[in-house]
Amino acid sequence: MTSVKEFRVDEPATADGLGRGRFAFTDAYSVFDWGQMPDAIPHKGASLCAMGAFNFELLEDAGVPTHYRGVADPGAAADDRAEPDPVPLAEATAPPTEMAIDLTQVPDLPYEGLHAGYDYDAFHAAGGENYLVPLEVVFRNRVPIGSSLRTRAEPAELGLDDLGGPDGEWPDEPVDLPEPVVEFSTKYEQQDRYLARAEADGIAGAADVDALEALARDVNRVVTERAEAAGFVHEDGKIECLYVDGELRVADVVGTFDENRFSYGGRGISKEVVRQWYKANDTDWVEAVKTAKTAVADRDIDDWRELCEPDPDPLPPAVVDAVSALYAAGTNAYTDREWFDVPDVEAALDAVDAL
Repeated sequence: MTSVKEFRVDEPATADGLGRGRFAFTDAYSVFDWGQMPDAIPHKGASLCAMGAFNFELLEDAGVPTHYRGVADPGAAADDRAEPDPVPLAEATAPPTEMAIDLTQVPDLPYEGLHAGYDYDAFHAAGGENYLVPLEVVFRNRVPIGSSLRTRAEPAELGLDDLGGPDGEWPDEPVDLPEPVVEFSTKYEQQDRYLARAEADGIAGAADVDALEALARDVNRVVTERAEAAGFVHEDGKIECLYVDGELRVADVVGTFDENRFSYGGRGISKEVVRQWYKANDTDWVEAVKTAKTAVADRDIDDWRELCEPDPDPLPPAVVDAVSALYAAGTNAYTDREWFDVPDVEAALDAVDAL
């Protein structure tokens, strides 16, 4: 299981070909790379599944290759022999929580200690020509408050010379980029690291970083166009990719409120709402996470969670309810279908603002 979805294998991938399986989306959530948090957010799993499926089908229509095979219709009865066949999202009779996908190999990534680091050669030796690329490809159209890009680059480095303050700092408001920025970060290391292009190319193995960037830009274009049509602004997001027999395909899930940041009428709709709640209301845990992530750099272990003593507080019920309605209302609006019986996006955002 990942931190927010279960992984089911129907037919395992091999060195010679893709397998088949399913994502089962849960209502769990994760922030700050912690893993599963202490409570759940109703409707979240179904929201992510419906929105992800919707975007995968848009990508297929645009000729972008993916691992998506359809969704499991909650209203379809399984026989005694097998799961129901996956269907297009439009044929689902209720909000789906399972997505059928092609599976690739995901080799272990050995950690060899503080000085040797991670053994990507071993990863690729096991993956061969059929593997999940161990990178996240991040694209940014806007630099919102809270974006990590603000800590790694100054406005002038991105062609925004006129926006920097006296010391070159970012303004205290979202900033639109003149062109999308694409970055690479690690996928399977215990802490995500943003990478220079040359290091990303080495970590990608047989996959080409130029092709990964081109695929990310295609995904960004499709999601951005859909967001605009539905009244949203698509600020940033990421993709993961599989590589099989010389071809890259978009994997994992695309264009959801967990993987991407959107805004609606100038107000944010994404998991960032939950991150900001923890920053404001569980500061001891947030600081402990930061300290542990820094401290592990001097150890021969790679899991910083072992050094983080406090556990996160659960969200108050009012926050859970507001975030649940936000995910559900946003999915209704983005997919143009009333999957969930919730107020509209404006009302959901008002409820979040009132917290």
